Amino acid sequence: MTSQRIGYIRVSTLDQNAERQLDGVHLNKTFTDKASGKDTNRPQLQAALNHVRAGDTLVVHSMDRLARNVEDMLRLVREMNDRGVSVEFIKENMSFTAGSEDPRSTLMFTMLSAFAQFERSLIRERQREGIALAKAKGTVYKGRKPALNAERIAQLREQAAAGANRTKLAKEFGISRETLYQYIR
Repeated sequence: MTSQRIGYIRVSTLDQNAERQLDGVHLNKTFTDKASGKDTNRPQLQAALNHVRAGDTLVVHSMDRLARNVEDMLRLVREMNDRGVSVEFIKENMSFTAGSEDPRSTLMFTMLSAFAQFERSLIRERQREGIALAKAKGTVYKGRKPALNAERIAQLREQAAAGANRTKLAKEFGISRETLYQYIR
């Protein structure tokens, strides 16, 4: 069996464009999540990790697309390498080949992972400050705007109750599977 290049793409919000991430990179198959990078519990990431085999390469646009904390990042790459899968980050121009260790690359990788985690912490801190400021001004913080209006929610629930495939429904409505399940509960 020939080795494959498997792409993993992640965008945080529905309005972000996933197209640019691995544009022009030769891939045999691509998995795309529209979810936060706060943890690794993402359906398409898990599907990609289950799909790759020894000799394959998991290709990711940048480190922060794979994980946003050092522990997850190091664990994912180590587990892939232990299974014989190489991991390549396009933006950082870094590759971690199964069966070979380069201490300098590992140091650089750990430092860049720490910066990605730090960046996420700053985003959360600014978000908390903004919410606190809005509350102090008497503005009611309502959170993010709903992905679907009442009419679309009713359509989604109707199709889900009729037994429609959840993955296809999520794609059709432009939402993640997690959001889909929140709407149909």
